[in-house]
Amino acid sequence: MTRASDVLHGNILIVDDQEANVVLLERMLRGAGYDCISSTRDPTKVCDLYFEHRYDLILLDLKMPVMDGFEVMEGLKDIETDGYLPILVITAQPDHKLRALKAGAKDFIAKPLDVAEVLLRVYNLLEVRLLHLEMKRLYNRVLAEQKVSERLLLNVLPASIAERLNGRPEVIADSFAAVIADSFADVTVLFADIVEFTKFSQGVSVKVLVDVLNDIFSRFDNIADARGLEKIKTIGDCYMVAAGLPVPVADHTTRAANMALDMIEAMNRFNEESPYDLNVRIGIDTGAAMAGVIGKRKFLYDLWGDVVNTASRMESHGVAGRIQVTDATRRRLDDAFLVESRGIITVKGKGPMNTWFLNGRNGLPVEMLHSPR
Repeated sequence: MTRASDVLHGNILIVDDQEANVVLLERMLRGAGYDCISSTRDPTKVCDLYFEHRYDLILLDLKMPVMDGFEVMEGLKDIETDGYLPILVITAQPDHKLRALKAGAKDFIAKPLDVAEVLLRVYNLLEVRLLHLEMKRLYNRVLAEQKVSERLLLNVLPASIAERLNGRPEVIADSFAAVIADSFADVTVLFADIVEFTKFSQGVSVKVLVDVLNDIFSRFDNIADARGLEKIKTIGDCYMVAAGLPVPVADHTTRAANMALDMIEAMNRFNEESPYDLNVRIGIDTGAAMAGVIGKRKFLYDLWGDVVNTASRMESHGVAGRIQVTDATRRRLDDAFLVESRGIITVKGKGPMNTWFLNGRNGLPVEMLHSPR
């Protein structure tokens, strides 16, 4: 709600070729307490003056030589006026009133000038103008906050999922359950774990612990973005990504293999750039999965299926500094990758499984990429 003091501080321009009219209007307005008044007797300068000062109200005489009030209003239309052209026309001709309103004026004052009428119409138009500006400020603030919310949503959910939810505001207000749920015939899931991180955490401060994890996982995030994988979540020092969802792709296994090798390189660089000597253990599996958004608060995009459990087992039953993959993953890798049979191992919850080590890209084995101190 605008206050009277706000209205009295409104920025006013008087446009009239007759000096006597300008003086009279200035006296009326200043006598009523208005303190931001300027004037011009040259209508050709109005557009430039408005562009510079963005007046809250223009008192405009319609009958002037060189350029009349209608031409002035036409010129003002070409300037960005915040959607509201604040013009109060002054005319002695009744037939000009309707034409002036159609031309963009918001109200009119009849000649000869009546003090009470002038002050009433000026006050009303300034109040409407200031309300318009306040509504615009509030609208822009809402838009800015909406953009922040959208960015936060994109940081929590895959872009395509966030897009689907943004189109369903009633769903967001109610529940995510059973709203976003998709099945995928073939995806590749990767789990990575920092080896002996619990032991490492016992010898450092909380700040160091968080900084180290943030550094490593940020490097992994960059790899995921570059290779086209979707980060699912982190749990403690465990990092989970998937390829082939939420948008299916044919080369999901290749993407995951490349990311795993990049992660080994990233850990090497981290160790070279820090005083620490940490290692990562990676497991990968390929198969069918289901994915969706769960929860009403602190929601997340999550993944379910045997492929998730098996990829997790490949990591936990793996070897530090190496990438262990299942038969299903190995069969989908082409000759661009070097694999080594690990043989059959007993996997908790799965029994005997034939597994493989992903050793590198053809011509560049992983031993050359990973050289712990």
